Amino acid sequence: MESFIVSKSEHDDSVEEVKRKKRKISLANCGTCGAEEAKYRCPGCLKHSCSLPCVKKHKSESGCSGTRDKTAFVPISKFDEMSLLSDYRFLEDTGRLVDSTHRDPLVQRPLTTKYTKMMMRKAHSFNLRLKLLPPGFSRRCENSTFFHKKAEQFFWHLKLLFPQSAAEYTQYRVPDDRTLQQVLSPYIHPTESEPVRRQRLKAYVLAPPDQVKVFMKVENRSSNCARYHELDVQKTLRENLRFKLVVEYPQFHITLREHCKNYPLFTPESRAGPWITTATKPAWPGDEGGDVTSYAELTGTVPSCGDRAACGDDDDDEMEEGEIRDEEYNPADTAPPSSTGVKPAHTAPPPGMELNLQTL
Repeated sequence: MESFIVSKSEHDDSVEEVKRKKRKISLANCGTCGAEEAKYRCPGCLKHSCSLPCVKKHKSESGCSGTRDKTAFVPISKFDEMSLLSDYRFLEDTGRLVDSTHRDPLVQRPLTTKYTKMMMRKAHSFNLRLKLLPPGFSRRCENSTFFHKKAEQFFWHLKLLFPQSAAEYTQYRVPDDRTLQQVLSPYIHPTESEPVRRQRLKAYVLAPPDQVKVFMKVENRSSNCARYHELDVQKTLRENLRFKLVVEYPQFHITLREHCKNYPLFTPESRAGPWITTATKPAWPGDEGGDVTSYAELTGTVPSCGDRAACGDDDDDEMEEGEIRDEEYNPADTAPPSSTGVKPAHTAPPPGMELNLQTL
């Protein structure tokens, strides 16, 4: 019986010795409460803890994510086999992520489809420039605009911004023959609007109708040199969007008259937007000549804001991801025909050019 008791005590001692060897971390106390011995160590900051409440408290107080920094600097004196294995696994994870990205069906999807090309052609026939972003962009994913072939009209996805009330609303499938006044009636009309919206948009509801202005931001411009189009609430969406650039869907800024100074208007002198030029109509047989207003698209990105450096625009700026930029517009390429109807003669080559031709 005594031998059994002795053997049992020896076994307990060996178990305790094994536990001490396995739990070297227990030499330190908990870094959060300081009362218990540590059982865990944070992979991110290597701080010791004793229990789950201490771990949660440590993360909430220090803001530690608990994730090991795989790219942390390790001096050569401390670089061991575990550091080498960590770097190897990190490279393997990177290669696996790149391979999965190439296999993503969203990346392999074409940028444009037959339907989107048809929508852009129809918009061009309505004197409207419609541009669609690549798949995956949030603006592309939430866009519900479509073209009804039988009715020959667009049903727009609209975003209405009310800055004076810090409100934002979205309308789906709004026909382009509806006026802006009809679009805004469910929001700011004194009697026809919904009570919840009416209470939130109280500043617009109490204002006279002529004090409410609608603006649309000009696309393809620098954010620190933005310009806006002022829209007519009595006209339809098709008339208001004519000769303008729309990226995915229109966004309207509804503001009061006293805040219009925050929305500088777009002028024809700016170099980023459609230009309106007046050409002389040639005299055809049986027709009278006259002035014709032609709309030439100017799609450059350099605004004429006085000081180009202050606007943050530079010809050598690099394009950001998702930025849409067209080629520079050259008015000489689309010069209007002369009033006489005679094709202009070619100009003589420079003297140096003529000399080179003679030598050849």
